[in-house]
Amino acid sequence: MKKHLFSFCVLLMLFIQANAQRNQIPALDLMLLRGEYRALLDTGKQIITRDSLNPEIYYKMAVAWQNLLNEEMAMKNLQKAVALNPEQPAYQYALAKALYNDGKFREAKPMFSLLCEGDSLYWPYSHYLTSILMLEKNYEDARLIYLRFHAKDTTNTLFYDKIGFSCLKNGDLDQAIGWYQRSLNLNPRNITAIKNLSWLYASLNQPETAIDLLTKGIKTDSTDLDLYVRRAQICYTKNWTKKALDDYLVLLAAGDTTELYLKRAGIGYCYNRQPVEAIPFLKLAYKVDSTDYETCSFLGQCYFLTKDIPASTTWYEKAITILSAVNPKMALTYNLIGDSYKQEKSYSKAIDQYLKAFALNNDPNLNMVIANIYDESLNNRERAIFYYQKYLDTEKFAKMKMPPPYIQKVRDRLIYLKQNAPK
Repeated sequence: MKKHLFSFCVLLMLFIQANAQRNQIPALDLMLLRGEYRALLDTGKQIITRDSLNPEIYYKMAVAWQNLLNEEMAMKNLQKAVALNPEQPAYQYALAKALYNDGKFREAKPMFSLLCEGDSLYWPYSHYLTSILMLEKNYEDARLIYLRFHAKDTTNTLFYDKIGFSCLKNGDLDQAIGWYQRSLNLNPRNITAIKNLSWLYASLNQPETAIDLLTKGIKTDSTDLDLYVRRAQICYTKNWTKKALDDYLVLLAAGDTTELYLKRAGIGYCYNRQPVEAIPFLKLAYKVDSTDYETCSFLGQCYFLTKDIPASTTWYEKAITILSAVNPKMALTYNLIGDSYKQEKSYSKAIDQYLKAFALNNDPNLNMVIANIYDESLNNRERAIFYYQKYLDTEKFAKMKMPPPYIQKVRDRLIYLKQNAPK
């Protein structure tokens, strides 16, 4: 009898404890609503000491940690919640999102795929999955998912835009234009479609159409500065500097003092024969980036137009100084490319690179390298003689001097080639 009474008491206590814990879940929800995240974590830890197998507690603690911007602890609690109840979509979705936001796309992808299998028409799941597919450059699989949602709702321009973007990234430009155009037909104020469609037309060398679209976009939303950036870029690329100038002035007036915009505004004024207006913008650009030779060059032009020759020459000399620092590096790069082509026996390409290097650094030793290729690899006696002679005529100016015995061997080889030239 006592044993039965004891068992009944134990069961009653367990029931009361479980019921108390269940009653604490709404209390935790209330703490979340009130923003009492530290109190929730303290309460949750107390519950876990008595019941460490309750996934709902870990889930709510994860939400509290997220609100406290502690993503590491949030992730740990979400992983515990999923481990305890892997069938609960809310836990899986929260953990998959946390992994995605942490850049762990490989771990997040199978979780989103599983969620989509459970509900293929719930857009938030598919949004993250397709984002990962697009990052993986798996544009076709992403497009198939977008098409499924489009078939469900043919009036939603979001899916037209998504399909168009997947086509664009996959290189199917004509299809991309079709989808974006259909999106604009449904919503002429769709700025996303306007931007991407204008980019497509600009890429297909239809700048006028692209500019017309961007102009319509600006009329729709004149506060979207990116529209001005895009239109200015197209105009500048086509050398329509006056049109580009107007847009760059809008950007500068809005407070964006990017060096590129300052410089291009100055260049626009310079091309428009307004050097006085150009100089302040170019000087501001130079203050931001004093290594831009183009800014210095246009300042030289502007001062020349104002007949201030001393200032003009000063700025041109600055441009030359900047370029002279770049030339040795470019020459070295051409030289190294030439060595690579020579190694794979692409001799004509190697010579072309060596000549580009010589045009920048006038290194006489490059004449010797070219002569050796013509002599030993291409069996072109005439060109070998020309470059051996050129080397001997200029070797005294070389920074890296060759020893006299080496130079004598070159002379001997040149004499041999000349004496044994075919008649």
